Amino acid sequence: MKRIVCLGGGPAGLYGAILLRKALPSARIEVYERNRPDDTFGWGVVFSDQTMGNFRTADPQTHSAILASFHHWDDIDIHFGGQRFLSGGHGFCGISRKRLLGLLQERARELGVHQVFQHPVEDESSFQDADLIIAADGVNSQTRSRHLSAFQPDIDVRKCRFIWLGTTQKFSAFTFAFEQTEHGWFQIHAYQFSEQLSTVIVETREETWAAHGLDKFNTEQSIGFCERLFGRYLDGHKLQSNANHLRGSAWLNFNHVACKHWHHGKTVLIGDAAHTAHFSIGSGTKLAMEDAISLVRHATATADLDAALGAYQNERHIEVLKLQSAARNRMHWFENVARYVHLPPAQFAYSLLTGSQRIGHENLKLRDPRFVDSYERWLAAQDGVQDPRPPMFLPFKLRDMELVNRVVVSPMAQYCAVGGVPGDWHLVHYGHRALGGAGLVYTEMTCISPEGRITPGCTGLWNETQRDAWRRIVDFVHRNSPTKICLQLGHSGRKGSTQVGWEKMDHPLACGNWPLFAPSPLPYYEGISQPPLEMTRADMDKVCDGFVRATRLGLHAGFDMIELHMAHGYLLASFLSPLTNQRSDTYGGSVHNRLRFPLEILQTVRKEWPMEKPLSVRISATDWAVGGLTNEDLLTVVRAFKSVGLDLVDVSTGQTVPDQKPVYGRMWQTPFADEIRNELGIATLAVGNIFEADHVNSIIAAGRADLCAVARPHLANPAWTLEAAAKQGYQQQWWPNQYLSGKSQLERNMQRAAQSGNTG
Repeated sequence: MKRIVCLGGGPAGLYGAILLRKALPSARIEVYERNRPDDTFGWGVVFSDQTMGNFRTADPQTHSAILASFHHWDDIDIHFGGQRFLSGGHGFCGISRKRLLGLLQERARELGVHQVFQHPVEDESSFQDADLIIAADGVNSQTRSRHLSAFQPDIDVRKCRFIWLGTTQKFSAFTFAFEQTEHGWFQIHAYQFSEQLSTVIVETREETWAAHGLDKFNTEQSIGFCERLFGRYLDGHKLQSNANHLRGSAWLNFNHVACKHWHHGKTVLIGDAAHTAHFSIGSGTKLAMEDAISLVRHATATADLDAALGAYQNERHIEVLKLQSAARNRMHWFENVARYVHLPPAQFAYSLLTGSQRIGHENLKLRDPRFVDSYERWLAAQDGVQDPRPPMFLPFKLRDMELVNRVVVSPMAQYCAVGGVPGDWHLVHYGHRALGGAGLVYTEMTCISPEGRITPGCTGLWNETQRDAWRRIVDFVHRNSPTKICLQLGHSGRKGSTQVGWEKMDHPLACGNWPLFAPSPLPYYEGISQPPLEMTRADMDKVCDGFVRATRLGLHAGFDMIELHMAHGYLLASFLSPLTNQRSDTYGGSVHNRLRFPLEILQTVRKEWPMEKPLSVRISATDWAVGGLTNEDLLTVVRAFKSVGLDLVDVSTGQTVPDQKPVYGRMWQTPFADEIRNELGIATLAVGNIFEADHVNSIIAAGRADLCAVARPHLANPAWTLEAAAKQGYQQQWWPNQYLSGKSQLERNMQRAAQSGNTG
């Protein structure tokens, strides 16, 4: 390549130009920036030790210059509810953004990079002879805008307004402070990035910002407002803005940017032009400069530019998704501060520290063992427990049911019942998991009628034979463990009469299908699945009677708890979702109409089920599909359920329609459990890729849910909970007497592994 043009003279463009100049010394490298050299929005930049290691490898001179200008700090300081919480061991490094730009500009000049400032680029026509055009022109990238159909950006304007300020106040720690006003909450993110200056970002919800009239304030008036509100943390120091050169309000919305494609022809996006990560995790500049490292490596390794740019996107996309996921979690936390202010201040602080879900309980303990030890003692005291313990082993009570810990074995369909009757397999399956130490074990979805089964192998509860088989299992669990057992009841609706899970899931039986019904006559797979009949009121009455009968039989079988399955596109879930309920009568249309029949079932079951025993509902919090259940719908549904005696929401998602587009990841459904619990004040069960004890500890400790369901790990290891206790050195976990010799050996082995550093 002979000529490479970088559009944008921020850290991404300059660093990319530096690395290209080193890799291609004979090429002409040009940088065009629309602003002046010293213009910058924002004050400080934060880098981690890992990022600095990448910089050292890519260009030692730049690394040394940045390192010499760093300001280091270790602590996070949280001010909330009149209390202060200090957590150490976090290891941040900050540098002035203006200083960083100066260092990069100077290094680029040394290498012979051609830099042009105050030169906006309206189109790329003047660079037709360039071999590569790097669009590093930021979150409002004009290059990206000129080629929308090629890059296909998804730009989500978020719910908060923020103003990025500076001050001469010296913050000894990364400081978060929260202040309530008559219109809502404001928070600051503040940290020192040089010997003289600190960054102060003030953030609030859009509606709170507007209610205070800040939409009409100029920069000076906004600064005065912030100084008055957060004066106690400024100690007389003034706030400053460097955004006067920008047009419009100094208050901005954060734009979450994600592009489907990062390159088009010879033009490639890097940094904020391609993706953004919320400033609360301080990774925007890191991502941009690491983009530059990856791009240069791939672009200079082959003459096939298209292949190189594709390899660059493939490599960076994975890392960006991880950080965007963490940033999205943290961003949602700050957008919804009002959701968490009911938490005790100590739990509020813990929730903030772990809000990204990248830092868990164990990681926090490594960073600051004294903080975590103190918090575990406080958390245990809230549950009336004298001895501190890992949060997953705290007791929990729902009505008169007391659980010895917060671990739940999820409902996991076994598909091996005969005539709906659970057999020896089920006795061993549920019995073994009860002996494995979990506080609560769920049955698989147990169907209320033969036609309500998903598959011919599903368990049922519509006759005494099934009741007695279940009672055999329940009695075993109660006789041999402190574990409680929950009966999950459901009806398959349009997803019934299908093959078992290890065959062709959700597809019709090859023969012997039974009739289906649903709120609307919509097949699950168009052209493949059996179309259901639209339910009449008589059909609804029959289903209601089936739930009543199953509830009575479940009571006689001795179950501790009942859950109604209203998720995953089965019958009751199909009423709730507008994608599957297209009725025009009083059971369709508005969310209040759609929830009418499920609410009727819930009320009827609550009347049959003893008041001292808890009742739960499993719900799909989102359909992961356009036109599906909205967030407002979800909260409306749960409020209605809570009003008639619901005790717990088992929060799952999706499986409503086959063309869903879920966003997977660790603990990926936990944010929905968090929202329901902390918005509506009802206990929740978190599910979905929770597979480590640390996940459970973090979720429980932060108050994101009250219980955690661990499914597949319990299939692979029925004693998962016992092993988790041994690994964490928690010796008070109950074990069967018959297994106590195994307990002592496992604890010794785990202790030796921990001492040797081999925890795997």
